[in-house]
Amino acid sequence: MSAAKASARRWCLDLGASALLLAVPIVGFWPTYATAGYLVAAVGGLLVGAAIAAVAAWQRWGILILAGLTVLAYLLLGPALAVSDSTIARVVPTLESWRLLAVGAVDSWKQLLTTVAPVPAGEGFLIVPFLLALVASVLTVSLALRAPVPAWALVPATGFLAAQIALGTSDPALPVAEGVVFAVAAIGWLAIRQAWAPQGDAVSLGERGASGGRGRRLVLGSGVVAVAVIVGVVLSGFAAPAGPRYVLRDVVIPPFDVREYASPLQSFRSLVRDSRDETLFTVSGMPEGSRVRLAAMDAYSGTVYNVSDMGAGSSSAFTPVRGEMSPDALGTPAQVRVEIGELSGVWMPGVGAIEDVTFDGDRAEALRRSAYYNPSTGTGVVVSRLKSGDAYDLHVVVPTMPTDDALADAEFAPVKIPAQEGVPEGIAEMASDAVAEATTPIEQVRALQTMLSTTGFFSHGLEGEPPSRAGHGAERIASMLGAKQMVGDDEQYAVAMALLADSIGIPSRVVLGFYPDPDAAPAPVFDATGENVHAWVEVAFDGFGWVAFDPTPPEDQIPSDQTTKPKADPKPQVLQPPPPQEEPVDLPPTIPDEREDDDKDGAEGADLALIVGIASGSIGILLVLAAPFVVIGALKAGRRRRRRAAERPSDRISGGWDELVDRASDLGTPVRPGATRLEDAAVVSTAFAEPAVATLAVRADAEVFGPAEPDEADIAEFWRQVDEMVGTMSSRSSFWRRLGARLSLRSLLADTRFALPAKTPRAPKPVREPKPAAEASSSPVDNPENA
Repeated sequence: MSAAKASARRWCLDLGASALLLAVPIVGFWPTYATAGYLVAAVGGLLVGAAIAAVAAWQRWGILILAGLTVLAYLLLGPALAVSDSTIARVVPTLESWRLLAVGAVDSWKQLLTTVAPVPAGEGFLIVPFLLALVASVLTVSLALRAPVPAWALVPATGFLAAQIALGTSDPALPVAEGVVFAVAAIGWLAIRQAWAPQGDAVSLGERGASGGRGRRLVLGSGVVAVAVIVGVVLSGFAAPAGPRYVLRDVVIPPFDVREYASPLQSFRSLVRDSRDETLFTVSGMPEGSRVRLAAMDAYSGTVYNVSDMGAGSSSAFTPVRGEMSPDALGTPAQVRVEIGELSGVWMPGVGAIEDVTFDGDRAEALRRSAYYNPSTGTGVVVSRLKSGDAYDLHVVVPTMPTDDALADAEFAPVKIPAQEGVPEGIAEMASDAVAEATTPIEQVRALQTMLSTTGFFSHGLEGEPPSRAGHGAERIASMLGAKQMVGDDEQYAVAMALLADSIGIPSRVVLGFYPDPDAAPAPVFDATGENVHAWVEVAFDGFGWVAFDPTPPEDQIPSDQTTKPKADPKPQVLQPPPPQEEPVDLPPTIPDEREDDDKDGAEGADLALIVGIASGSIGILLVLAAPFVVIGALKAGRRRRRRAAERPSDRISGGWDELVDRASDLGTPVRPGATRLEDAAVVSTAFAEPAVATLAVRADAEVFGPAEPDEADIAEFWRQVDEMVGTMSSRSSFWRRLGARLSLRSLLADTRFALPAKTPRAPKPVREPKPAAEASSSPVDNPENA
């Protein structure tokens, strides 16, 4: 096979393997976006980066040119692939798109991590996969095509995979497949490259030597495959750990714990008493017959009803708000708008099953960042607390309330309810007596509801009403159920029914919310006040979900004898004082709002800020990309100082010559390692047409191997000649060649195991000699011989 065909075959292999390795982390971003829209940015970055690296390798461009092309591609193609939604901006980048790219290079990482997944494929979220794929493909393809050891290309590819895992979600789609594909691609590529490695044929060792060479290649190939297998196994374990995957998103957005706040049911009586005539909030677009939900609670402690802490699917399983929060909800879709009045606190009023929420007003961004939703209970919270003037739009699905006939054959749903604590004694016996004649689940629930709503009496305990203590602790519920006449309001009756139902295995929970008077005419806007706050019970039926039941007696059903004393309690109870009324703890938002808009001072100030933002972002990118180049320059300057200040005078002479040879090597001169000074001088003289180099080589040998050490004057003069020749060599080289020489690693790696192979000598350019004056001035007319 010819050398050209072998080179083309190796290029195809390296490009294909690099693309496959980089495709693994690109596919791994799928759970973060959950849409194919991000593939345009990620795959585009991969293809652009691979093209830049391939052209740079073909033309043998240096690192600085490669970095400059990468930055240029980011600024010119970034608007089309990662930022702009406008068709025009996709063709012609705008000032705004460049500003977003400059700022996004720094802020897009935080924006991605502080937004609940799946994030939209827009709004600047595509900058991260585009930038990662672009940089990773440039580095991976460059190392695969140009590095003496191709395995170095696995470093940026592995870094890309690690970055994708860290920036992704804790619930990846195909973690095992990611590791396996990456490992197989790495193993196959390195094995084929090892098999295609050129065989040395400079010295023939006969049949035994050839056999020994094949054995060594076999051992080396096995070692490469073994290393690749180890890398694959490690990466497979990293991509699919046995335990939960910990990602940066979980650190930036710690899980929300709603149990840090007091039970909202404790504030029921205060809402009735203090906000009877105040508009807490208004709801527009609320479907007829629907209810506003504030909180749902399923755990009783003997003192309060609160949310449980049973993990996923429980009443405490809140996650940050996002789009499509209730994809499985069935019912009537509606657009609802909520405007907050005097209501304060963390609990967010909602209707039905919320699919998405859009906040309005000056605090919209702060509310969005601190809002959480629980799809299993249909309730939401805002950690930064709702205030007067806040508003938001809800896209909801209101479930249809099933009739008793529809529930006639329905069983209770297999919902896990936490074990209740501090339940008054005698509750289970009372519940069993109430449902003794019921034959179906719905009849059991109706029996409990009827027992409370028909035999009990209603009172808030306010001025002019029959006495009724607030609270729903065990003592309060036991005294109400054991009294000759049960007296209470929604708070006590809802808790009593939930405890009765739970005692006989009926899955139930208490819901706090608002709804208009059923007998009132429908109104386009519902004003929620303390007069229409309610608590009810929901029971889970298989195939129907949670169904609402109202155990509270009608408000006009009041006790006839106010002096009637309660009956003796069937079981002794421990007297427990009613819990104090608590305001929810005012905690700071989980995610502080760092992007509130500042007041603008005018158009000039905005333009100046835009220019400063673009300039600072561009400078930041250039500084990051230029950092390796600064390090290279510093290393070469330090090497020169060490040579110039060597302890022995002869070593300073040798160091001067080495400085000359290294500079020539960085300029592309094919200097052979281990050659003598005269041999090096011959190569350098040929490359730069500088015969004085040979004279300097002879002087260096004389100074180093002479009988006496050179003095300081001789050393200074020698270094002066070295610097003069280096300047001459640079002046005879092109600008790009000089620029590449300053950043070349060839001389730094010359004495290490990573030394680069010597470059192929280039044929010197023919020197055009000037024509003689007589010949240049002669012409057919002036020449007498032509006359």
